[in-house]
Amino acid sequence: MELTQPLHKALQEKPQATALVCDPRRSTFATFADRVARPAAVLQSQGVQPGDRVGMLALNSDRYVEFFYAAWWAGAVVNPVNIRWSAREVAYSLDDCDTRLLLVDARHAALAVQQPALSRSLKTLLWFDDGPAPQGMQDTEALLAQARPVADARRGGADLAAVLYTGGTTGLPKGVMLSHANLYAGQLSANMAAPRPVDAVGINIAPMFHVGGLGLTLQLMQRLCTQVVMPAFDEVRILEAIQNERASETFLVPTMVKRLIEHPRFADYDTSSLQLVLYGASPIDDALLLQALTQLPRASFCQLYGMTELSPVVSVLPAGCHQLDQPAHRRRSAGRPVPIAEVRIVDGAGRPVPNGTVGEIVARGPMVMSGYWNQPEQTAAALRDGWMHTGDGGRMDDDGFLYIVDRLKDMVVTGGENVYSAEVENAITQLPQVSMCAVVGVPDAQWGERVHAVVVLREGAALSADDLIAHCRTLIANYKCPRSVAFASELPLSPAGKILKYQLRAPHWAGHARQVG
Repeated sequence: MELTQPLHKALQEKPQATALVCDPRRSTFATFADRVARPAAVLQSQGVQPGDRVGMLALNSDRYVEFFYAAWWAGAVVNPVNIRWSAREVAYSLDDCDTRLLLVDARHAALAVQQPALSRSLKTLLWFDDGPAPQGMQDTEALLAQARPVADARRGGADLAAVLYTGGTTGLPKGVMLSHANLYAGQLSANMAAPRPVDAVGINIAPMFHVGGLGLTLQLMQRLCTQVVMPAFDEVRILEAIQNERASETFLVPTMVKRLIEHPRFADYDTSSLQLVLYGASPIDDALLLQALTQLPRASFCQLYGMTELSPVVSVLPAGCHQLDQPAHRRRSAGRPVPIAEVRIVDGAGRPVPNGTVGEIVARGPMVMSGYWNQPEQTAAALRDGWMHTGDGGRMDDDGFLYIVDRLKDMVVTGGENVYSAEVENAITQLPQVSMCAVVGVPDAQWGERVHAVVVLREGAALSADDLIAHCRTLIANYKCPRSVAFASELPLSPAGKILKYQLRAPHWAGHARQVG
């Protein structure tokens, strides 16, 4: 399984069909292939060898898709850098997997120019945008003008394809290693579980540094579809794209669905081409679903559940289950496992539990990651006897539908982003005024969950919530910073001295059917 295989297929079957749309640029598959083979030559001219990591720090664009395929064409491994991270977090991810070359767009030039002073690994910055390259960066377009296309390195199977960074329980991000086979099988299975026509036009809004955005790119490419790439969520631009490109599918989180259909100009656009809305991060409530089905009467809705370590989709709630004449409890499920995934609910010893019993969700199949980069202990803890332990608590009914009920690992999912409490706590405890702290997820109407900090100050110390949050923003990404802070005289502790976070969470989640957003 080679991730470049669909491009070879497209060149044979539909070279003049539109592959990418990124206003104002449009590319056929033939043009796209050239923009892959020549950038691959540029990467090789900069010393990139098979298996080397290549980074990208940019907003979504057609150039981002070119970066993915050019890196794989050159035999390299992609490290899509989280654009929401602080400069130090970016440097950590570059150094952790020894990324020596980083491509940059104009929006993130200021962040990129800090990296040579912060990163030990980074050697080369490549400007991959319009206009002249800033000082200290090489101009990719100028190098492309002199480059001759190179042959596909044809790496595939168990060869590493991507290192995607996710939060860490130790307070540092960890690199999820996904092979060509992982990603290829994962997207093939997602396409099977959520069937769509092969001549679709898809809008990709999900950030491509995230496995969701990467996954949708691969799903569309596998089917040789036209892909409309959007730099960020913008209701009017999405509505324009649906109308002008006759888009038939997209991926949104429920909060985006709400913002789109409630936009004052929604009715000004023809959205009748939209056939499928994929969504994830949290269930969609019945009130919003009814509103969406009314506003988008030709569209079906399909929920995806998964995680980076599973490439990423492991279960799908199909369109039929979203009809309002279907049982309401089923719409609160995460659907059934995808064709390639075997899913179980297990107890603390890893033994399967009866249907209806809550335990940990584990999965195995060809989509399961190779491991965490240079983290053998964390890899061994997550991968046991071939099963990926998700850290999510759930149950399964007699019909094979999966229900998420809790989160066993110390993580908050806010607006579709994973935030490990340890990362936030490490930032907070660097303040000299703080004696102890605990970070938990609490319900939030807009984001599903929000990061909430409970802080004990040292005797005689003073600190405001605003100052604490401002401090965190200097160290970690904004989405990881607390959105609310409570000050307490003490934290609940077990006899062994462990903070009992469930006692901090319980009052916030009282009355909720699920203990997660």
